[in-house]
Amino acid sequence: MSDDLTVRDIVNSNLVTCAPATPIAEAAANMQKAGCGSVLVMDGDRMVGIWTEHDALSLDLDDPRVVETPVGQVMSSPVRTVGPEITVSETGRRMKAENLRHLAVVDAQGALLGMVSQTDVVRHFGVEHYLLMRDVKSALPRTVLAVSESLSFQAAIRQMHEKRVDAAVVRNAQNVPDGIITERDLVRRIALRNTEGTVRDVASRPLHTISENTPLLHARDLLDARGFRHLGVIGQGGALIGLLSMSDILTSLEIEYVRRLEEALRQRDQALQDSRRHLLLAHRVIEASLDGIIITDAQGYIEAVNPAFTRVTGYTPAEVIGRKPSLLSSGRHDATFYRSLWDSLNANGHWQGEIWNRRKNGVVFPEWLTITRIDNEGDPGAVKYAGIFSDITERKRTEERIRNLAYFDVLTGLPNRRLFNDRLAVAINMARRHQQHLAVMFLDLDLFKRINDSLGHSVGDQVLVEMAARLKACVRDSDTVARMGGDEFTILQAEIEGAEDSARLARRIIESVTQPFLIEGRELYLTTSIGISVYPEDGDQTEVLVKNADTAMYRAKDLGRNSYQLYTPAMNAQSFERLAMEGALRKAIERQEFRLNYQVKINLQTGQIGGAEALIRWHHPDLGLVSPADFIPLAEDTGLIVPIGDWVLKAACAQNAAWQRQGLPSIRIAVNISPHQFRQPDLVGKVRAILNETGLVPRYLELEVTETVLMEHMDIAAHMLNELRELGVHTSIDDFGTGYSSLAYLKRIPIDSLKIDASFMRDVATDEGDAEIVSAIIALAHNLRLNVVAEGVETKEQIAFLQERGCDEIQGFLVSRPLTAENFSSLFAQDLFGASLRPAPMKRG
Repeated sequence: MSDDLTVRDIVNSNLVTCAPATPIAEAAANMQKAGCGSVLVMDGDRMVGIWTEHDALSLDLDDPRVVETPVGQVMSSPVRTVGPEITVSETGRRMKAENLRHLAVVDAQGALLGMVSQTDVVRHFGVEHYLLMRDVKSALPRTVLAVSESLSFQAAIRQMHEKRVDAAVVRNAQNVPDGIITERDLVRRIALRNTEGTVRDVASRPLHTISENTPLLHARDLLDARGFRHLGVIGQGGALIGLLSMSDILTSLEIEYVRRLEEALRQRDQALQDSRRHLLLAHRVIEASLDGIIITDAQGYIEAVNPAFTRVTGYTPAEVIGRKPSLLSSGRHDATFYRSLWDSLNANGHWQGEIWNRRKNGVVFPEWLTITRIDNEGDPGAVKYAGIFSDITERKRTEERIRNLAYFDVLTGLPNRRLFNDRLAVAINMARRHQQHLAVMFLDLDLFKRINDSLGHSVGDQVLVEMAARLKACVRDSDTVARMGGDEFTILQAEIEGAEDSARLARRIIESVTQPFLIEGRELYLTTSIGISVYPEDGDQTEVLVKNADTAMYRAKDLGRNSYQLYTPAMNAQSFERLAMEGALRKAIERQEFRLNYQVKINLQTGQIGGAEALIRWHHPDLGLVSPADFIPLAEDTGLIVPIGDWVLKAACAQNAAWQRQGLPSIRIAVNISPHQFRQPDLVGKVRAILNETGLVPRYLELEVTETVLMEHMDIAAHMLNELRELGVHTSIDDFGTGYSSLAYLKRIPIDSLKIDASFMRDVATDEGDAEIVSAIIALAHNLRLNVVAEGVETKEQIAFLQERGCDEIQGFLVSRPLTAENFSSLFAQDLFGASLRPAPMKRG
């Protein structure tokens, strides 16, 4: 018996696997093809079960459909596993004890390495001398199952299952044993999807036999060389007396293993007896030690612990002896940490350091641990490991208290000035290295002194604690909020795009602070002034950035408090401009500064006007015409897009209804819905109310949304679009093709049209890639019974291309630029295509 050979040396990495849904017949066919006795059932990378030849005996073969059963319904689970460092002999003992034929081999992280079978174990057990001295008769099982060749195959399998045997001898019409049926024959028939017939049809012939006096070593080699699973055994009188399998040989080997193990234990007991006197003194010292002590064998199994170990960890000796110290693992250290520990231990014979472990009650605690390897000069293989540890929880708590006093504010728990400056210095170095921006915000509470003077410092302290909580709620996890002293706070914003990011945060903080503070039953109303400096424009040193932010804060106070100021004049100008535009935007609706222009949609089949898209324009009294690219993003950021969008929807519906009252042809008006509008829970009700107020029939309104909006909350979007469809309103996806690549959502949401983004149309007549994309979108839409509108059509070649692909509608400058309502109404009387562009009649499949 070899003590050195492990499972790693014999593991078979050529595995047969299948998914849980795989039919049994297919799994059996894969096993047949690979010549193995099992298939691993995998759910992705996860091993969920195993199906073996032996499992096939349990099937109900009277039902011919059983071969199509998913293997996941009949597999054995969970899969029994073994580590790669376990010895072959120990693996064989486990197989016999647990009646296993296969074990999955996994590493310490649970990764699958391969499989090991009974045959692998018997082949590499390493006791050839023992097998040579034992004959076949000594390993034979007590009973053998014999069946008639005229018996149905299903009945024979039932008998094998009931008798719990993996093979049966087949007797011919003269009652002479001349064949055998095994589990492998059953798997072969399952693979053929044919389990009917008699034993005669399935049996393997002839039955290969050996004498009962044949050495077990020769029998094993014969089974291995011929690939047999069983051999018939002939007795002295020439009659068949049994069947021999690899499992029977493994049983015999187990007896030898146990004998050897008993001998090893006897020798160990003798060695312990001889060293008892030497160990007695060491034992008394260990028992009295205040430090926890643990002793393991070479494989890491615990052999002894002292009382201090129990006091610290909560585990009694009976609960840990025979197990590994990993039962104490906290999970805080990764594999790299333990690998480094063992590398040091193997190289130097010792390791010392801080480690986190877990007590029996689940509490994680720090300990200072020293591990020493103890070598036995007389027996190099008899290595022991001794670990001595002390609980350093209180020491860590003391260190933490000292660190908090040095770096954190006692009242609010925020970083103090020292820690803030340290973090700012590190952030400046990172920003310099990666050429990034960062910002420092300096703020305090306006007129805070009157709270302390009138209500007392206790109330003031509660206000400061609440202020700290509100500031932390406003910033990102990567930002730092610190208390500099009194009512002064600072914020470090790392990795920002520019000053506007800090201005946006300042507005959020101001809004948060203006909410009432509820302190001891009182509602206190406060404001804050904020100054901002930005690296590198306003300085590249810690002191300079903080000083400049402080200066900007006092400028905010001078200008009336409850506001923020950027340090540099250039940044202030930019901030003023944005604030001025935001203020003007808030008043634009009530001042009636918005106008709508309308861009026509032309039906490519008829050349007639099919609809129009409403486009907003802002005529500022001082700035003139403001581009939507300048004010729409600002409206989105500030939330003003919702009232602006409501105005656009109402104005467009009213105009379309007015055109119809003028006797103009009825067309559908399209209105863009912003993400903020779409997320409003009352959008459908608002649309219904506007339609009722303007008198526009719902089918003449079309709402355009982007792919991104639909994908953010698919279920909500589908529900809302269904309600709009029930209302009679049409919906379309704007800028289709520029958003999500997954098209599965098109089947889930009720839409009527797709609008091809203008970016694909620009080069559609010359760029093969754009042409393929546009063609694919048109074909996809028509297959889904959707209308297709192409935006940005500006050339005759584009129209010719779209006509050929069967596009439904177009809009673009070639036909008409966006027009006022008055000018748009004149388009109904015009021939917008002209003779040269008039579309030819199209045939649609």
